[in-house]
Amino acid sequence: MTKAALKGLIQRQEFVLFAILVVICTVFTIITPLFLSAYNIGNLLKAVSMIVIVACGGTLLMMTANFDLSTGGNLIFSNIIFAMTCLAGVPVVLALGITILCGCAIGAINGTLVTRFAVTPFIATLGTWFVFKGIAKAITDNNEIKAGLPKSFDFLGQAQLGPVPMPVVVLVVIVVVFLFLERKTLLGKYSMAIGGNPTAAYLSGIDGNKIIFLLYTITGGLAGLAGSIAASRIGSGNPRMGDGFEFDVIIAIILGGTPLSGGRGTILGTLIGALIVAVIGSGLNMLGMLSFWQLVLKGVILLFAILLNEKLGK
Repeated sequence: MTKAALKGLIQRQEFVLFAILVVICTVFTIITPLFLSAYNIGNLLKAVSMIVIVACGGTLLMMTANFDLSTGGNLIFSNIIFAMTCLAGVPVVLALGITILCGCAIGAINGTLVTRFAVTPFIATLGTWFVFKGIAKAITDNNEIKAGLPKSFDFLGQAQLGPVPMPVVVLVVIVVVFLFLERKTLLGKYSMAIGGNPTAAYLSGIDGNKIIFLLYTITGGLAGLAGSIAASRIGSGNPRMGDGFEFDVIIAIILGGTPLSGGRGTILGTLIGALIVAVIGSGLNMLGMLSFWQLVLKGVILLFAILLNEKLGK
């Protein structure tokens, strides 16, 4: 391998992130050998699955220099919708489809506000976060929906395909699909072009608003899917879950190499970024670190991710 090729490899953010992930896993394994237990790894992967599922759509969206802060509110609303439809006797598969469509509708609202009414992504998606989180709490009186749910309700979040938990199976499918979309389709190429140079993209005939609207809708639908998995995993619809979820998604995307300014990014990088965040959280929980110090650490990770993007993006 030539020096130039080696330098290019080292500068690839995915390589740097993977090295960081290996180091972190090694440190936690030395400190607490139970970190690499099958039980802990299974829980870690189930927890990170929801972040990665939403972050896949969010990565393409952020490539266009847009982002979605409403995913946490969408997740809370969707987990309530999934529980309520199942409680009403709707078959689980149909209830899942309804929930995903509700998530898509929230994403479409975001996309409309941003593209048609020129509302900034921060204001538009923060507004819908408040609205749908509030609705979820209002229709449940901030109480769990648990009694009367069918046994099949637990399938999506608790079943296994052989030794692999169902949320991880869904994660793998979503990652493969979005790797294909990113690398082999016009959607991925257009997303990067819109964020990299909007004027050039427009002059090339790319309808930026249409792509952005579509990506908001897709990201909303993925949040609906994640909300359904979350509800199924805990066996109830809970309006008090999901706090901070949207920031975990944003951190994973930025740490994975997609800057807020758009123009570049990869699904693989986002996957590794999400794993780093999840591994740190799991390790610190095992060491008994209090939750508020974990919030401080997440802020540090976000700042590190932004600085790493600035360094490797040059």
